[in-house]
Amino acid sequence: MAIGKRKKITVAELDRIRRRGAGPMRYYDLVRVSVREVMRKRRRYIGVLASIALGMAGFIVIITMGNDLKKNFNNDLDLLGGATIINVMFEPQNLERQEWFRDRTLEAIARIPGVLDITTVTLKTSAVTTWHDRLFGFNLVGCEANYWKVFSFNAKAGRLFDQRDVDEGARVCVVGADLARQIFGSEDAGIGQTLSIDDNLYTVVGILGGVRAGDRALFVFLPITTAKARVVGISQPYSAYVRCATWDDVSSVSKAVPGVVKANQIDRGLRVNVAWEPLKQVQRIFWWVELFIYSSIVATMILGGFGIWNIMMATVTSRTREIGLKKAMGALDSDILYQFLFEALCVTLSSSVFGVILGRVGIEYMSRMLGSRPPEGLFVFCLLMGLGFAAILGVGAGLYPSIRASRMQVVDAMRYE
Repeated sequence: MAIGKRKKITVAELDRIRRRGAGPMRYYDLVRVSVREVMRKRRRYIGVLASIALGMAGFIVIITMGNDLKKNFNNDLDLLGGATIINVMFEPQNLERQEWFRDRTLEAIARIPGVLDITTVTLKTSAVTTWHDRLFGFNLVGCEANYWKVFSFNAKAGRLFDQRDVDEGARVCVVGADLARQIFGSEDAGIGQTLSIDDNLYTVVGILGGVRAGDRALFVFLPITTAKARVVGISQPYSAYVRCATWDDVSSVSKAVPGVVKANQIDRGLRVNVAWEPLKQVQRIFWWVELFIYSSIVATMILGGFGIWNIMMATVTSRTREIGLKKAMGALDSDILYQFLFEALCVTLSSSVFGVILGRVGIEYMSRMLGSRPPEGLFVFCLLMGLGFAAILGVGAGLYPSIRASRMQVVDAMRYE
């Protein structure tokens, strides 16, 4: 039986036959193969995984807890001059009667958006007391219970009088630290002692402490109701202190106060004092801190992306013969492309999952430390945004190596040593 001559098939025809007979791999298989390859070479990816995970965790914590951190930072601004405290006062106008704040005015100011708290004071600058036949002069201040909160004062010894003392008009007082040392010899020795001021006896319940207590170290503080009822010659509350929630609110609150006061009473002699220079300094410092933090997070994740790019390039080179073998067995260019692309995505997304877990732990810890709870929806938003960024990072880092792998020629890849 005669055997016909074999027809020669060119390499191009063979490639067309191979491609026509082989269908594309299923995405499930591609993902499974990619995950398996990453797991096999997991030690190679440890540094990249840690870099992206830490960057993701930092991103989630900073964005989610940003408002709470800002509020907490504002509470400690007294270290930088009380930049969120606005002093609103009435100045005397020639010989005319000085204006003072009415209750309705104070309530209206407290309702201004951005106002955290407000307090008023009354003052007598020529108060005296005697102790063991010695005479001591000082400034006498009548204040509300939230006066301590506005200025972040605390009790260096004993306690600060509270709202109950104000409501009852209690005969108690808080003494500045320097005055307490002058009168009693030491701060602790003054607690429980009785001072005579304007023929009235007051029990010392606390010594004033706090960052801003230095300029009030020679003051004596009484509940404002007690001061109005028992101290002769003490002023009306012509001065009020407004504490804003954040430094971003200072400008809007200071602009709104004059209109609110004018709508509720005569505003003759009204003056709004804002510590603009300390405020600008605080904003400048925090801006640089924010820039450093966010730049560090972005740089960490981008470096992780470059790490993935380098590893994927090395992986493509080391698996050149494998790529050629797969193509010879019928794998399409798109199969090779997707496989390496899925490997890069697997690294970034798994890193992001670890980062989300670390971020959640960080949020729980900071929530307990700050005593506040951020909205759960904000965490979910940050989570989705972080995963989206990780996906973009994975595609960006793995795209070129994947394209390079998919465009390899079968013969060249099989001959590679």
